[in-house]
Amino acid sequence: MNRRHFIEKSSALCATTFVPITCKPMEQKPKYKMGYQLYSIRDEMAKDPIATLEALKSMGYEDFEANGFDEVNGMFYGIKAAEFKQRLDDMGLSVTSGHYGFSPYLDKSDDELRRYVDQCIAGAKTLNSPYITWPWIAPEQRTLQNFKLMPDKLNLIGEQVTAAGLGFAYHNHGFEFEDHDGITAYDIIIAETDPALVKLQIDMYWVMHSSSFTPAELIKKQPGRFVMWHIKDMDKVSRDYTELGNGSIDYTKLLPDPVESGLEYCYIEQGGNYAHSSMKSAEDSANYYKEHLQKSL
Repeated sequence: MNRRHFIEKSSALCATTFVPITCKPMEQKPKYKMGYQLYSIRDEMAKDPIATLEALKSMGYEDFEANGFDEVNGMFYGIKAAEFKQRLDDMGLSVTSGHYGFSPYLDKSDDELRRYVDQCIAGAKTLNSPYITWPWIAPEQRTLQNFKLMPDKLNLIGEQVTAAGLGFAYHNHGFEFEDHDGITAYDIIIAETDPALVKLQIDMYWVMHSSSFTPAELIKKQPGRFVMWHIKDMDKVSRDYTELGNGSIDYTKLLPDPVESGLEYCYIEQGGNYAHSSMKSAEDSANYYKEHLQKSL
C-alpha cells in the first residue's frame, strides 16, 4: 500500500469510527473569596470566636476582615495573634484586612501615631493580612478643620505601612459626603492623599445612602484605587442596614466592574438591624450572594 492509499483508508476509518465526546464544562471557581466583615457578627465573636468562624465557614465564607485589635496585648478577639492565625490556618480561613483604631490618633502627635502603626503592622503581619484599613473617625471629630488634617495622617500611615510590605486603605461612611462650604471630606481625602500609599475601601451602602454617586461613578473618578468592597443592603423603610436581597439596593445591577475598580477583596457586611439574629443574617446574606452575585465576581 502506497502512502496516498494509506492516508485515504485511514481518513475513511477515522470518519466512520470517531465519536465525539461531550464533556461537561468544569465549574469555574470564583475569582474572589466570599468575605465577611466580622463587626457584623461581633456579638457572637465576643462569646466564642472560633465556633463563630466555624459556623461562618459552613455558610461558605472563606475570608474575613477583622476589627477590634488589642494592640497592647497583641490580640484579636481575646486570642494572641499567633494563636489566632494558627486557628485560622487549621480551618483553611484567611483574614485579608483589619479595621484598626486610628481615630484617637487624629488628635495625637505623629510619633505616637507611628508607634501605634508599628503595633498594627505587627498584628497584620502575624495574620498574614495584606491590608490595614482606617475605618472611621468619631462623630465629634467630623469637622472641616479635621478633614483638612486627615490627608497628612493618611499619607504618613500609608508610607509606613507600604515600607513594611503591606497595603493601607481608607474606608468611607456617609459623613465624608456631607457638604462643607462646597467641598466634602471625600473630595479632600481623594485629592490630597497619594494613590500609591492610600488605597480605598468602598462601602457601597454608604455611597448609596449618603452621596449623589453610584459606586461605579465613584470608581470612575479613581480607577484602580478601590481595592476592597463592602457590600451591604439598605432597609426599604428605615434605610438602616439589612440582609442582602432584603433591601432597596439591587446589587445585580449596581456592582461595578471589579477590574476597573482594582478589586482584590470583597466583604459582605451588616452592622445591625438583624431580621432575626446576627448569625441568621450572615447565613441569609451568604445565600443571596452565592445565588445572585458570586457569578459576577
